[in-house]
Amino acid sequence: MKIGDKVRFLSEIGGGRISGFQGKDVVLVEDEDGFEVPMMKSEVVVIGEENYDTSHVVEVKQQGQKSAKATVAEQEPADKPISFQAKPMERKGGEQLSAYLAFVPLDIRELSQTRFETYFVNDSNYYVRFSLLSAEGNAWRLRASAEVEPNTKLYVEEFGREDLSGMERICVQLMAYKREKTFLLRPVIDVQLRVDGVKFYKLHTFQENDFFEQPALIYTIVENDKPARSLVIDAQQLKESMYQKPADKPARPLIAPARKDGSGNEPLVIDLHADEILETTRGMSPVDILNYQLDVFRKTLKEHEKQKGMKIVFIHGKGEGVLRRALINELQYRYKQYTYQDASFQEYGYGATQVTIK
Repeated sequence: MKIGDKVRFLSEIGGGRISGFQGKDVVLVEDEDGFEVPMMKSEVVVIGEENYDTSHVVEVKQQGQKSAKATVAEQEPADKPISFQAKPMERKGGEQLSAYLAFVPLDIRELSQTRFETYFVNDSNYYVRFSLLSAEGNAWRLRASAEVEPNTKLYVEEFGREDLSGMERICVQLMAYKREKTFLLRPVIDVQLRVDGVKFYKLHTFQENDFFEQPALIYTIVENDKPARSLVIDAQQLKESMYQKPADKPARPLIAPARKDGSGNEPLVIDLHADEILETTRGMSPVDILNYQLDVFRKTLKEHEKQKGMKIVFIHGKGEGVLRRALINELQYRYKQYTYQDASFQEYGYGATQVTIK
């Protein structure tokens, strides 16, 4: 205690300020009227200035010992993030890698006006690190890149129909792995897809599915460890391939024997060049022309499917062109029962494939 301290009495009502001392045990307290009242030191207590501001709280601590509340507050700040995280759930049948790209309309009842959301769906027990890219001419732009937990779908972006022109050619690259446990190594996947903007105007495009409550347009990236076949074809390469002719060979009719030598085993020859099977290509895109060529190819095989041992030569152009690759894909996946090989160079030059009906 010191002169000037404000005190109050413990055993009776009243108080004031200390004006002096009498000996070691008596303190003189001056009240509001200016009278000095002698009081034993044990009967008064020093008080602070009254403070009715509740914007802060002063904690009372006992002789150097912090309260339990203060100790906890110092050790764990209120804004400390939660560190616990449950491990992702694995499911039976999820050891084969499956992943999809999904487009979901925000309001399917207003399909002509609604916007859309893009999701990456990881339908496997693996963590998946993916990158989504879109083509800009011969270059590519990264649209999104993220890690997706097992059996989880991840929102990627929202877009409108005005953005579809920039999404016609997309590429999805991904790698799969597990954390804190061993796993079977999966190959890195690189799949290019063509997004048909017309589909976003058709209600039947969006189908019921296992991943969303509402209908969605879903493109397969990989399913049961089998990557989707690339659906993107370079238009310039396709155009060159369609109009390329075998070296030093005249144009052939749509269906004609290669040569008549009396052997009775002459193959059937089908020239798939656009100017041979179409009167005009006006108004047709390169993809439209390719689809027509493939349709001729399929109809020809269908027509002769019962003629076992028959050989058919399809002329598609020189080199490793787009049309040739499309035919080989058909033979590998749709017509596995048939055998095929490069046709005779002497007869057809570079650019013909011979198929044998089995």
